[in-house]
Amino acid sequence: MIIEDDQIIAYELQQLLQNNGYEAVILTNLNNALNEILKASFDLILLDINMPTINGESLLQNLRKESNVPVIMVTSINRETDEALSISYGADDYITKPYNPNILLLRIGAVLKRTKTNYHTNGNELIYKDLKFDFQKGIIKKDNWEIELTKNEMIIFSYLLNHQNKIVTREELMTALWDNAEYVNENALTVNISRLRNKLKEIGYVDMIETRKGLGYILL
Repeated sequence: MIIEDDQIIAYELQQLLQNNGYEAVILTNLNNALNEILKASFDLILLDINMPTINGESLLQNLRKESNVPVIMVTSINRETDEALSISYGADDYITKPYNPNILLLRIGAVLKRTKTNYHTNGNELIYKDLKFDFQKGIIKKDNWEIELTKNEMIIFSYLLNHQNKIVTREELMTALWDNAEYVNENALTVNISRLRNKLKEIGYVDMIETRKGLGYILL
């Protein structure tokens, strides 16, 4: 799905993708973008940041509460703050205009390869290995086992899963919790990580969340 208010750029992106074997759809109803995304099934979203009717970063932030669909942010403004915010809100990659079409295609391929091999969505459930994560109910299922996560544990697990095989800093996790109106200090974050690990251990995943000393955490 292409979310871009400049119709010329959107059409060029669509043609580029179609010429390289992808199915590409341009979102025309920007006023109802979140609902349009959630009711459809896409493998990846190309999302512009600065649009007159919606803010791409805000849309991404709200989307991450409901879905882990891969998102690449595309923008004409090369600012480190925008890139940092986009990544902290859950973007899988970030590219600025004017971009090299070959580089964009390589990044799309890399994101799809990484996400397709690790997890996929099925309705409201996200499938990861032999686990099913219902991100609306905050429940992880494995066979006949079912564990319930608190709101904080759910936010942490969702963020780690969306950045799987990448180191996530403690600051990033606290920002994700803060953005969801949950104030968490250093000690509280440690407690939540510990509880989440113990719950995953109950269903056989002992070393799923690994600590990288001085850096943060990584979901394996």
